[in-house]
Amino acid sequence: MRKGTKRKTKQEQEAKHDAPEENKTKAPPRAKRAKTSKPQSEPEYFEDKRNLEDLWKETFPVGTEWDQLDSVYQFKWDFSNLENAFEEGGVLYGKKVYLFGCTEPQLVMFKGESKVVCIPVVVAVVSPFPPSDKIGINSVQREAEEIIPMKQMKMDWVPYIPLEDRDSQVDRLKSQIFILSCTQRRSALKHLKLDRLKKYEYCLPYFYQPFKEDELEQSTEVQIIFPAEPKPVFCEFDWELDELEEFTDNLIQEEELSEDQKDAFEEFVKEKVREAKKANREAREARKKAIEEMSEETKAAFESMRFYKFYPVQSPDAPDVSNVKSPFINRYYGKAHEVL
Repeated sequence: MRKGTKRKTKQEQEAKHDAPEENKTKAPPRAKRAKTSKPQSEPEYFEDKRNLEDLWKETFPVGTEWDQLDSVYQFKWDFSNLENAFEEGGVLYGKKVYLFGCTEPQLVMFKGESKVVCIPVVVAVVSPFPPSDKIGINSVQREAEEIIPMKQMKMDWVPYIPLEDRDSQVDRLKSQIFILSCTQRRSALKHLKLDRLKKYEYCLPYFYQPFKEDELEQSTEVQIIFPAEPKPVFCEFDWELDELEEFTDNLIQEEELSEDQKDAFEEFVKEKVREAKKANREAREARKKAIEEMSEETKAAFESMRFYKFYPVQSPDAPDVSNVKSPFINRYYGKAHEVL
């Protein structure tokens, strides 16, 4: 046997002899930990947003005090009646509609507690054209009523885009729903003068119905603020029901007016009556002229206009307003044809 072969055989024998020793010292393999499957979490379900769900919120609540706006949205008001009105069979289905909002402070019950709440209301005007491009500004504190373009108050009619159409190009949509919107930023209110700021609180959506005599045209009353000493005289004088001398004597008897101011007061009242009669006459003439110059199509549109007033429906998340509903909208629009 060759030397190389003998050496190799000896090495193989030594390796076989050492193998059990290695196996003794080698740690046994760890048992694999069984994988525990993570408990599957319950799938989350999100309620689908309704197509007109935010319509009432997008409609600016005209005349609401700025510091009261947040309180309007503190409850989860349900205006599903407004949404349903646009569905087939609803009063607004397939019609061109202009919407504006307002709020009505009312004492209501909620969760067993009585409290004053600013209730949001939406008025829908069915019309082929905007009912008005003006805003009325009036209050007890202001001497005269103002009728101004709504754009002066940063308000305008803008198309409302339903949720399902918001990815589309707005100019390609033939919108049938328009809302009165206001672009005045609340963050910029601190830069406004107080008088300008207060104007927003006295705003009323304006509407002129040429076929209906305005209440001012029919009124025979004048508001009197006579600059007397030591304090002004505040009263109302009806030129059809009141006799001026008797009216003045009563004020003197009640010590609202001094005897030496009687003549000046009577002249003041006569002047106010002349101004009111002139204003009534001019209003009637303007209405008559407007009707004469109106096209038959426009006349038909005015006569077919309908006003619908929507209150939130009863829900567990908001006060029940069913007992405080009123058809009255404002002094320009008068009463709604239907309250929902």
